[in-house]
Amino acid sequence: MSSVPVAVVTGSNKGIGLAIVRALCKQFPGDVYLTSRDPGRGQAAVAQLQQEGLRPLFHQLDIDDLQSIRALRDFLKEKYGGLNVLVNNAGIAFKVHDTTPFAVQAEVTLKTNFFGTRNVCTELLPLMKPYGRVVNVSSMVSSSALGGCSQELQQKFRSDTITEEELVQLMTKFVEDTKKSVHEKEGWPNTAYGVSKIGVTVLSRIQARLLNEERKGDHILLNACCPGWVRTDMAGPKATKSPDEGAETPVYLALLPSSADAPHGQFVSNKTVRPW
Repeated sequence: MSSVPVAVVTGSNKGIGLAIVRALCKQFPGDVYLTSRDPGRGQAAVAQLQQEGLRPLFHQLDIDDLQSIRALRDFLKEKYGGLNVLVNNAGIAFKVHDTTPFAVQAEVTLKTNFFGTRNVCTELLPLMKPYGRVVNVSSMVSSSALGGCSQELQQKFRSDTITEEELVQLMTKFVEDTKKSVHEKEGWPNTAYGVSKIGVTVLSRIQARLLNEERKGDHILLNACCPGWVRTDMAGPKATKSPDEGAETPVYLALLPSSADAPHGQFVSNKTVRPW
């Protein structure tokens, strides 16, 4: 079993994920795994970074597929005995002018961005070694979407005692409400991506709380972050930040020194804790 530290970045064959892998290859003292659904695209991304003189490794990972997540879990357990850094970057977004029915957009977006991310956490968080760092890539859109929720929903999403089960019920309810075309009447904003990222931010707060309760002495820090508006396939060419600039906050959180005890359970943007 290797004693080398190991970092994993989900959804990292392009965009912000690829930029996070690039930065970690330069700064993280261990093995860095670039992962993607499609092995061909993943290997091509690895080759691109190798041409830059970097040495990422590749592992297939489709966060929509529980078997794929568990295959990665078993590999990490067997080869490294755990995990030091996990960056949950994988996510999808429909374009603004996409004509796919909203209920379909809601189901597909939440399946990956919330439920897929949650499944990765369920399988991989138990592997986190002491002083491990977990970064869940959320979005400022989670804040604006939260502001677009009814007061009742805002209270639930801001609660310091909300459980993971309650959050899952709320995310499931959003999808069901869109299918019945009652989501706005039920107090939801008109953004599937925004709701999915509310889920990621709140899930991060819950997970951090559980780490405090169950593994306080392990000094694991877990946060949600917004990379900013980044020029990617998802955000388009007009965005203000390059992927490398977008990677700065996730990488900062992934590399928090072992002496740090904060931030933890926070929503971080531009390396600054934001109110939730």
